[in-house]
Amino acid sequence: MSPFAQAIYEQKYAFKDENGKVIETWNDTAYRVAKHVLGALDYNEDSEEFQAIHSLIAERKFMPGGRYLYASGRPLHQTQNCLLLRAEDSREGWADLLHRAAMALMTGAGIGIDYSNVRANGTPILKTGGLASGPISLMQMINECGRHIMQGGSRRSAIWAGLRWDHQDAMSFIRSKDWSDAVRAEKEKDFNFPAALDMTNISVILNDEFFIAMDDAKNPKHGLAQEIYKAVNKRMLKTAEPGFSVDVGENSGETLRNACTEVTSSDDSDICNLGSLNMAQFDSKEDFASAVFYGTLFLLAGTVYSHVPYEGVDVTRTKNRRLGLGLMGIHEWLLKRNYGYEPNEELGDWLEEYARSTDYAAMWADRHMLSRPVKTRAIAPTGTIGIIAETTTGIEPIFCVAYKRRYLVEGTTWKYQYVIDPTAKRLIENYGVDPNAIEDAYSLSYNVEKRVAFQAWVQQYVDHGISSTINLPYVITDEQEVQDFGEMLYKYLPQVRGVTCYPDGARGGQPLTAVGYAVAAAQEGVVFEETEERCVGGACGI
Repeated sequence: MSPFAQAIYEQKYAFKDENGKVIETWNDTAYRVAKHVLGALDYNEDSEEFQAIHSLIAERKFMPGGRYLYASGRPLHQTQNCLLLRAEDSREGWADLLHRAAMALMTGAGIGIDYSNVRANGTPILKTGGLASGPISLMQMINECGRHIMQGGSRRSAIWAGLRWDHQDAMSFIRSKDWSDAVRAEKEKDFNFPAALDMTNISVILNDEFFIAMDDAKNPKHGLAQEIYKAVNKRMLKTAEPGFSVDVGENSGETLRNACTEVTSSDDSDICNLGSLNMAQFDSKEDFASAVFYGTLFLLAGTVYSHVPYEGVDVTRTKNRRLGLGLMGIHEWLLKRNYGYEPNEELGDWLEEYARSTDYAAMWADRHMLSRPVKTRAIAPTGTIGIIAETTTGIEPIFCVAYKRRYLVEGTTWKYQYVIDPTAKRLIENYGVDPNAIEDAYSLSYNVEKRVAFQAWVQQYVDHGISSTINLPYVITDEQEVQDFGEMLYKYLPQVRGVTCYPDGARGGQPLTAVGYAVAAAQEGVVFEETEERCVGGACGI
């Protein structure tokens, strides 16, 4: 591993002794994870299945989700990811949601909540004679739980909130993170400064009725649909939120999402279960197909091995047994074969192999007398595990050839490092590629339709969703630009499961910031304290 990948691995996932000293290598971690997870299905270390999966993890060809890496082998092994929850419209429902959210966050799971059933702000409450405070007030309660629950001592709580487009409070929801200039200024100085819903990602939920209303001028909700669509685009292009959550056709009703929105369900207390194949590490389609086969088994075993935050989760998990076999390294795979960031026939052939996870899951489930998974593929953002794998994350293009990355250490201290993207570094050092000529998220931000079109094309091979943030080169406020973007996006919107955009500079304290290649190359590997303005003698922070 590169020094940066090694540092992230040791900080986030490697086992440590009581003094905080790292006591395992990456190969040890691969062994630990494979042993404990596959042991749930009675595979021992001599089995072909264990050997195959241990090798895939050790070689970073298959990367289990971060919670697998962190929690496998611990007394509390909650190795699955986020809970998918529904807010109910009663006192008991609110109290129960707060309890379940706290249990999830304290055991390392993120949460995603659909608030569409909660009555609007100002609605009369007949039993008490009062007025309802609406879904946004409940979102704020959950947001504050997330602020004060630090998972594992260092992991920021992951929260998502969704509200249906025709809810009476939808417009207030769209504007709920429109912070004042004073709050934004405080956020610039201190990323932890509290602000409305700052721990929560938000999306407006679109269903079949929305698209029917948009396309029919005579529909009673046509004007509302247009108003909501324009308002979301306007806010998203200025502040990065809200995004869109799309649940139509065969996915109608799957409005519950995990925190990064790639796993969907219609059942409360469902849970996501993630691991990703690193496409860039495979030279042949046959080897990749074998990894799909074994990766599916690993995740199925995880549904038996993993603890859950409360009993109701196991009931839903047993019923649905959702798997989230994902991909990373797609852009590196494309670059190695001299393809642009766009569809091609060879990639389609590989993705057909990936889609066979449905059949493999049914086979493995039958063999072990388990319920068959209802869905098996979800492409997650793979942030830290993508760094450890040293490849491009999810379906994202190379973020930037060089950038500054902020991260939290021990729950209290923000640090940053200058990073050269490992994929770009290999291309530059091994093939003499000009760093200024490498296609990345910043260059593609000036061709946003190419990004959206690629996501829509890959989606046809994915039965859950794709978590992907579309970078924009700057905050967009010009009315014509907003309208043009909306018209472009609408062409693809029914084909995707969700869309999120990030205009550069939209948020103070953003964790990744583009820098020049020469700047990063001169300071690569040096760790800075957030408050430091200079580095004396090359020894900063740690």
